[in-house]
Amino acid sequence: MAVDVVTFGCRLNTYESEVMRREAEAAGLGELKNGAVIFNTCAVTAEAVRQAKQSIRKARRENPDARIIVTGCAAQTDPAAFTAMGEVDLVLGNEEKLQRHNYRALPDFGVNDTEKARVNDIMSVRETASHMVDAIEGRARAFVQVQNGCDHRCTFCIIPYGRGNSRSVPMGAVVEQIKRLTGNGYAEIVLTGVDMTSFGADLPGTPKLGKLVKTILTQVPDVQRLRLSSIDSIEADDDLLDAIATEKRLMPHLHLSLQSGDDMILKRMKRRHLRDDSIRFCADVRALRPDIVFGADIIAGFPTETEDMFANSEKIVEECGLTHLHVFPYSPREGTPAARMPQVSGRAIKERAARLRAAGEAAYRRHLDKLVGTNQSLLVERNGLGRTEGFTLAAIDGGQPGEILAATITGHDGARLTAAAAARRAA
Repeated sequence: MAVDVVTFGCRLNTYESEVMRREAEAAGLGELKNGAVIFNTCAVTAEAVRQAKQSIRKARRENPDARIIVTGCAAQTDPAAFTAMGEVDLVLGNEEKLQRHNYRALPDFGVNDTEKARVNDIMSVRETASHMVDAIEGRARAFVQVQNGCDHRCTFCIIPYGRGNSRSVPMGAVVEQIKRLTGNGYAEIVLTGVDMTSFGADLPGTPKLGKLVKTILTQVPDVQRLRLSSIDSIEADDDLLDAIATEKRLMPHLHLSLQSGDDMILKRMKRRHLRDDSIRFCADVRALRPDIVFGADIIAGFPTETEDMFANSEKIVEECGLTHLHVFPYSPREGTPAARMPQVSGRAIKERAARLRAAGEAAYRRHLDKLVGTNQSLLVERNGLGRTEGFTLAAIDGGQPGEILAATITGHDGARLTAAAAARRAA
């Protein structure tokens, strides 16, 4: 039986799941009579942890004799919670999950909690090794890790304690990984990390993300589309802005880690930007690249948030011209400073999250309206769906996953565009 990997959370987890699958199979887990299921968890919200535990219990009911391994950020930050689960055979930390020998030495059933937890101090990890993969299972685009960990300590965030301090993958290793994936037919590459705009601070010469982007586009001419995952706009460097303005293969879509539109809340979050910084950044980038599309993460109901403060988050959707909004109802994470702050009521959090989503949906619909009648280049994903260069979902007939098609946008249904493919593929 093959090793089954269940992935929660971010694109970095998706990339690492491919490494885990390879290492676990090489260690012999795929030869187990009843198979193995690995859960690569997320800890960004309490709901993400709850969903992981629910899935683990379901997997045990459906596969009573399979080996179940739990890893990822939730396992790293709270290993005791998973070792206490009778359904779980082994708990691995975020560093241990990438090492073959940890799967080869899978303990027998009935071990105690100390034996079945292999989670070391993630803060002691100083480097991020390059783990080459040939494909990302079930994906039309490939994710490539360029950075891991975070040196910042936002008051709401548990992730640095799951990922450790910031560390970068050397540029040469990133380029080689991308050459490998494009050679295997991937037309679009997505760069990913925990705090990607901090890339390079720990490398010789301290190259920044912009230099990495330009190096990739120069040294890997077969990359048709290069995309960035979430960035922190306050760290965007001049080379990155220049690449956005001049490199057409760098996709015109940026997902911003805004978190709030109110200055006082941003300070209490210990963010490094203010609302005017975000508005100015979006205006400046739009001047450089008029077709740019912005997404953003915003938290609703952060501790001490008043109605007036929340209204500033509502207004920033339009002021920044956001279209792809990720709304997170605030949930306290034990061990973070925000969990000790005066909390907003659950009812208010839910209501504000709904209002933010409504604002995001209205902005997204306006964005869809503007695209009707335009010609777009679509990367086909699956089941008749594709994505524009601006990462907008579109329904399209024809094409195979991973193909890039030229198409005309004929309409939309409020959730996705409808597109008619041209007679030939896009270049």
